[in-house]
Amino acid sequence: MNDYIVRATALDGKIRAFGAVTTNLVNELQHRHQASPVVTAAMGRAATVGAVMGIMLKGNDRLTIQIKGGGPIGQVVVDANAKGEVRAYASNPQVDLPLNAGGKLDVAGAVGTDGFLNVIKDLGLKEPYRGSVELVSGELGEDFAYYFGQSEQTPSVVGVGVLVDRDYSVKTAGGFIVQVMPGVSDEDLTYIETELAKIPNVTSLLSEGTTPEDIIQQLIPGEVRFLERTEIAFTCTCSRDRLESVLISLGEAELRSLAEENQGAELVCSFCKEKYQFTVEDLESLIDVLGKKD
Repeated sequence: MNDYIVRATALDGKIRAFGAVTTNLVNELQHRHQASPVVTAAMGRAATVGAVMGIMLKGNDRLTIQIKGGGPIGQVVVDANAKGEVRAYASNPQVDLPLNAGGKLDVAGAVGTDGFLNVIKDLGLKEPYRGSVELVSGELGEDFAYYFGQSEQTPSVVGVGVLVDRDYSVKTAGGFIVQVMPGVSDEDLTYIETELAKIPNVTSLLSEGTTPEDIIQQLIPGEVRFLERTEIAFTCTCSRDRLESVLISLGEAELRSLAEENQGAELVCSFCKEKYQFTVEDLESLIDVLGKKD
């Protein structure tokens, strides 16, 4: 089954919800980065929420999420857009830790809690939107809920999970976001809180065949209106031309050093791990381009 996100509303638009299944996406991340189980869980949770936040955008808008918690995983970065294209990486993908006290993957221990969750949205304006909050748990679901409430003033519940198999592959991954708009009654809020307390974790539900639509139906009171379903997939935007621009930005002296001392350069995309080779002749051509600009 392809990964997808479904968008829904209820109570005359006073509640909006998103449900996602991201198993293929997270499997791709694990494979490309050869990530340990705990890093796969952290990247997968962040990428799942990032995918949903991308769907919240319009047109050619895109966003970048940066999570820096001071833990051994280093930085987690997610890039997503309104078309359902997502990519992600962690600075130290092979980090492994013992299970936490609850017998679960220690995502909080890997991510850390001494740092920030940053969101940068390119909305086609002169300056990008930037939002930032301190990490409150390192488990990421709570941290994103805190971000929505503090930075975007939208009270939200975020549930997200990744179930990693013994061979490090991803058995299932996905999540949901429920957001409360102004005008919701106390009775409806109580209903949502009660259902959230009863609902099993996301990976258990998805493993049993529960769909994102089913999860939303269970969480939201009244009639739910499903608006759209968007397929999502790992997509990287790197290219040789883009990396040529990166090399040119280093300047003539650095390019000459790479050509003379290193006999060329190899650049590796952080997101997809694709390798790009640049020979001495390639670097000399880029130096010529710089000379023409001057």
